[in-house]
Amino acid sequence: MENPFPNLGPGYQGVECPYVMNSISMNDSSSVGLVATQTVTLFDQGEPLRLDSGATLQPIQVAFETYGQRSSNSDNVILICHALSGNAHAAGRHHADNPKTGWWDGFIGPGKPFDTDRFFIICANNLGGCDGTSGPSSIDPNTGKPYALDFPLITIGDIARLQKALLNHLGINQVLAVAGGSMGGMIALQWALDYPDSVAGALIIASTPRLSAQNIAFNAVARQAITQDPDFNQGDYYQGSKPERGLSVARMMAHITYLSEKGLHEKFGRRLQNRESFSFALETDFAVESYLKHQGSTFGKKFDANTYLYITKAMDYFDPFPDPETTARRLKKVHSRLFVMSFDTDWRFDSSRSKELVRILNLHQKNVSYQEFHSPHGHDSFLLHDHEYKLSLSAFINRLYNEQLHRRTQGNS
Repeated sequence: MENPFPNLGPGYQGVECPYVMNSISMNDSSSVGLVATQTVTLFDQGEPLRLDSGATLQPIQVAFETYGQRSSNSDNVILICHALSGNAHAAGRHHADNPKTGWWDGFIGPGKPFDTDRFFIICANNLGGCDGTSGPSSIDPNTGKPYALDFPLITIGDIARLQKALLNHLGINQVLAVAGGSMGGMIALQWALDYPDSVAGALIIASTPRLSAQNIAFNAVARQAITQDPDFNQGDYYQGSKPERGLSVARMMAHITYLSEKGLHEKFGRRLQNRESFSFALETDFAVESYLKHQGSTFGKKFDANTYLYITKAMDYFDPFPDPETTARRLKKVHSRLFVMSFDTDWRFDSSRSKELVRILNLHQKNVSYQEFHSPHGHDSFLLHDHEYKLSLSAFINRLYNEQLHRRTQGNS
């Protein structure tokens, strides 16, 4: 497909969108190469998964991918958590003739920050998703039809709980690190809180300990755009027309928040799109309009609108430190090394939110480091190449591994 925005370059993308065209060579030594998504059914027997809402879910299919080789004692496992509309396909390609790579391909592979020559990387599609893990578009075994809005509401804690069940199924009791950006950072923090004995380190990138009123408002407007689409049909649209227009508008609005004003100005300014003067009609005059329409249209065709409703609601609910007593109780057992990272032009989850988290962790004497990076790309920055950012990721992971190796050596001496 011809790139409709050649001035953006081949790898430009929006943070929450996994559908990115990045060309890599089959001979690229830094690529994990061809990969396949695996699926497993959990909670198909015995007790169901109990959700924070009080509802239960059974059975649950989980889609996941792995990269690298697992060590004999599973001491090199890193769990990658994706952002709002991501999926399990974090690196490599699914087909030799398809140049589309995973959403964090620049970070996962031989010699990259998540070095597959040394580490075993796991990424799973989140609970409530629409890329292989059970969600609203999955078939309800009780009815033989898609769950739609009968799927129970979920939380970030539920997402982490299912990931833990997946790792238990794979025979992995501990992970070296859990890492994620944006909503993935929330999940990484949730892991450190809920499974303190299972996580050596957590990387919380371009994220927040709770959504601000402004961010909740953005999510509310996105959900309204979807539910007011004439094709929404109370969420039961799987046998007919889908609410692509509403989802497209929700995506367009959200996408603006993933970019910085400077980045938008440098990429587009007031440049016209395929015309030399104004149309003086309600048409697409500006390049930035065309770009957003393309992003919205593409996303609307490939993602499930109900999943978007559920995941944004899960983000709204996330607030692990609502009061001093709960904060003290939740942090009492946390002993993971935590690395909080932010970007100076990210206004969706600006650096003040990361610093808020760091202050909370420092107040409770947790092992936390913080670094802010300069980038013109806003919230998108955590997915894009930056030399210092990549070096810091690598340094943290390598230090964490060496510390764990030293502890094991000391314990065996």
